[in-house]
Amino acid sequence: MLRERNHLEEIITSTLELEQRTKDNIAYAQLGEEEGDASIVGEAEAELNKIAEKLRRLELESLLSGEADANDCFIEIHPGAGGTESQDWAAILLRMYMRWAEKTGFKMELVDELAGEEAGIKSATIKVSGHNAYGWAKTESGVHRLVRISPFDSNARRHTSFASVWVYPVIDDTIQIEIDEKDLQIDTMRSGGAGGQHVNKTESAVRFTHMPTGIVVKCQSSRSQHKNRAEAMSMLRARLYELELRKQEDKANALNATKTDNAWGHQIRSYVLHPYQMVKDLRTGAETSDTQGVLDGDLEKFMSAALAVRVKGKAESVEDIE
Repeated sequence: MLRERNHLEEIITSTLELEQRTKDNIAYAQLGEEEGDASIVGEAEAELNKIAEKLRRLELESLLSGEADANDCFIEIHPGAGGTESQDWAAILLRMYMRWAEKTGFKMELVDELAGEEAGIKSATIKVSGHNAYGWAKTESGVHRLVRISPFDSNARRHTSFASVWVYPVIDDTIQIEIDEKDLQIDTMRSGGAGGQHVNKTESAVRFTHMPTGIVVKCQSSRSQHKNRAEAMSMLRARLYELELRKQEDKANALNATKTDNAWGHQIRSYVLHPYQMVKDLRTGAETSDTQGVLDGDLEKFMSAALAVRVKGKAESVEDIE
């Protein structure tokens, strides 16, 4: 309740602040027009554009009314077929989401990571904490495609790589998910990677396999097996909840075939680094030539467009998003 109270206070404060800034800059622009000072008018217009951008984000956030939209989330990344190429692409995506969380002001924790033999990762899971973390990140679930000149090809040929991203919410006490321990296969193992003497000598890593669904979760972020078991159970509850959400969404989409959505397993975005620079979202049409900015975590334009489709039933234009 205290967290919710603080969030509501933050919304009220930011809304009043934006209202005051809008009034001040309109008055500032009018003053510049009266005095014939184009620089004052330009500064005021630039500030009003920034305010409009924040208002668009607040408008979308106000429409995030799903049961778990306000919750923290897990982001799980797996490379597709292609060996080192896809594993390197998965590592690039992991860095992209870590940078996005940092830029957005969310807290980020690496829960599990399995490194590839030569480069990249075989799998990774991060936990993103902050208000509406799941509401924003849920639009990223799907298959991401990369086209580039391979750094691993001595002939410098163009390669296409795929990696899948799966986003599911952290389940709090308000959402009840029942798990029968008889349905679980629990394995313990030594944590991988460089982690000091304790990490590699004790079986602190935990893996749960939910037999009815085949869902597998693993946690090795802590040196304590008890903490890893608790985190793995939290991840499993989140995965089961997300599975149920997806079933309900699939039913809704079957009734409304015209609705655009991003079902798991479908390609949602292409990142082309050669022969030209372009990132394009295949669901909304949003695109940008700033490929480096996107890979550095600038995902807001794509998330906003996808959210607009979900909550408004239509995509925003690229000009509106930018």
